[in-house]
Amino acid sequence: MLTDWLNYKEQLRHYVLNNIDDVDAVDDILQEVYIKASGHLQQLKSQDSLKSWLYRITHNVIMDFYRSREIYDELSDALIDDVEEEQALDKMAQCLRPMFDCLPEKYQMAMIWSEVEGLPQQEVADRLGISLSGAKSRIQRGRVKFKSVLMTYCDIEIDQQGAVDFKPKIECRHLAC
Repeated sequence: MLTDWLNYKEQLRHYVLNNIDDVDAVDDILQEVYIKASGHLQQLKSQDSLKSWLYRITHNVIMDFYRSREIYDELSDALIDDVEEEQALDKMAQCLRPMFDCLPEKYQMAMIWSEVEGLPQQEVADRLGISLSGAKSRIQRGRVKFKSVLMTYCDIEIDQQGAVDFKPKIECRHLAC
């Protein structure tokens, strides 16, 4: 396996370089690929499929790399006005709660427990009496439906400094789902 790994190492390096935007992470990703491949060697069905198996592991490690990264840059404290931010959050919270009522009943509690109360998805599944994968699907679909409701009833703008301006298109108490 080690000699085969070495045969594919440079090809995998180029694959990783073409698929990530952080050159410094390439060696870390390749190391993670090697660790995963070594730990799951028993899953390799035949030596003939080694190359595609290594590429699949590499692809999965790259996806994990992107999932683990923060998708936003921290704002400096100088850009944040606590009072304005708190007012904007209060205004948004007042409008968001009725929007959850616009979701189909099947998604309402899953979304409230997950997104508002911050419960882990396993706890949401337990409360709903469904499997974890069922809860994950329900939350994911609920997010899509909630985004649609949000885009229908709110204008959200982000300026160059990253400040969020939230403007309901109508009074939130007048939502017509």
